[in-house]
Amino acid sequence: MVRKVFEKAGLIPGLHPGPRPPASPALPAEPGRPRTAPGTMMGFLTAQSSAIHEAEVLKERVKELEDAAPLRNLDPALIKPSRWANRHEASFATTEFQALKAEISAAGGNVQPIKVRPVGVLNGSTPAVGGQFELIFGHRRHRACLDLGIPVLAAIEDATDLSLFEQMERENRGRKNLSAWEQGAMYRKALDEGLYPSLRRLSEGLGVDVSLVSKSVTLARLPDAVVAAFASPLEIQFRWAAPLADAVQKDPEGTLARARAIVAEGRAQLGATGVFAALVVNPGPGALAGSAPAVLEIFKAGKRAATLASDGRGRAVVKFEAGALANGRRKALAKLIEDFLKD
Repeated sequence: MVRKVFEKAGLIPGLHPGPRPPASPALPAEPGRPRTAPGTMMGFLTAQSSAIHEAEVLKERVKELEDAAPLRNLDPALIKPSRWANRHEASFATTEFQALKAEISAAGGNVQPIKVRPVGVLNGSTPAVGGQFELIFGHRRHRACLDLGIPVLAAIEDATDLSLFEQMERENRGRKNLSAWEQGAMYRKALDEGLYPSLRRLSEGLGVDVSLVSKSVTLARLPDAVVAAFASPLEIQFRWAAPLADAVQKDPEGTLARARAIVAEGRAQLGATGVFAALVVNPGPGALAGSAPAVLEIFKAGKRAATLASDGRGRAVVKFEAGALANGRRKALAKLIEDFLKD
């Protein structure tokens, strides 16, 4: 009886003869959508974090662009070397410089910009119209453009003397190294002008070995006459610093006299090594004491008629002034020398 009641009501599965109504399909979950309050909060925070990070990246990029030195094509005539300029004029007469100038000419300008600082400024950073600039680095590129009469591509930056000096020194090391004497002159000026309190502090500030700084400054403090004995100060080598300084200290008069004689007699035949040898040659105890000059002058009627000196190989060299030795007296002089050597 009960069974029949349930069958009529359709409550026993499999016994109802008619079709069952279909079950409602389950709705698919929306992908990535949090189903709880904590999940919703986490999704919000993640989105915010990504936005904040992107904003920070953009801010940093904007700051980089703001801090970057602006590039401009400048008239090289408006740019002057600073008082810390370290290139000797001789460095602009080398074959390397001529090759650089030809490269810049072929490219229509300097691809690698130089860096300058404004001398007269308007509103703190923008150079006034017609304002002058000082070189921070790029002296060779600037000179090349100046010689070629073309604009020079330059980065403009307000820089202190200390910043200028350190940027210039580091940029030179990364490109065309200064000669030993140029480097010494640069370091000497920085010390003499009080840019650094000591040689060691200069060494630390530039990241340069202190012994190299010392040798460089020693060369730069050589007397002008000794430096002038070389065809170019660019020829003087680091390893000659101590011997040259020692010669000047022990025999100042003799070393200076030898230097002047080298210039008077022509240094081209000696070469840089020969000049160095002639300057540091030990002429004997008497000369070291300053009692014997390196060059003997011979006078006639109160005028210098000849000189007697030694060359870089230790050979005696006699030179007569023009007109002091007539052709007819050469045989007599040769006879005198022959008789002298017999003794």
